Amino acid sequence: MRTAGPARPSERQPVRPERPKLTSRAAVLAVVLCGIALTLAYPVREYIADHRQIDQLAAQNARIAAAVKHQRAELRALASPARIEQAARDDLHMCFPSQTCYEVIYPVKAHASADTLHTTTPWFERLWQSVAAANATAPR
Repeated sequence: MRTAGPARPSERQPVRPERPKLTSRAAVLAVVLCGIALTLAYPVREYIADHRQIDQLAAQNARIAAAVKHQRAELRALASPARIEQAARDDLHMCFPSQTCYEVIYPVKAHASADTLHTTTPWFERLWQSVAAANATAPR
């Protein structure tokens, strides 16, 4: 029978040294994982930057497409014969040969500003006035 006394040295279990918490395998695994992370960091950053640029270009493309659509609609409106006739009547003071056109010329007020004078004077008269003014100031 065994007694509950101190165990004899031959019966004791050998004491194993405590395993270190960081083994060489764990260190190699950590180095490999860090290497993989560092290898993937730059391509992932470039991937994200490329997608950001693609989104910006898509937004810019949408703005340009909307501007083109607006310009085409304006071009169709300006190219219509009715719009051309109206612009010729309003801006160029033209009329059809079968029509009799009248232009009401209001007397220039003494305190009229240059803007008012500019809008009431036809374009060809302003052109002739600028030619005459340039001729008067030209050195001889």
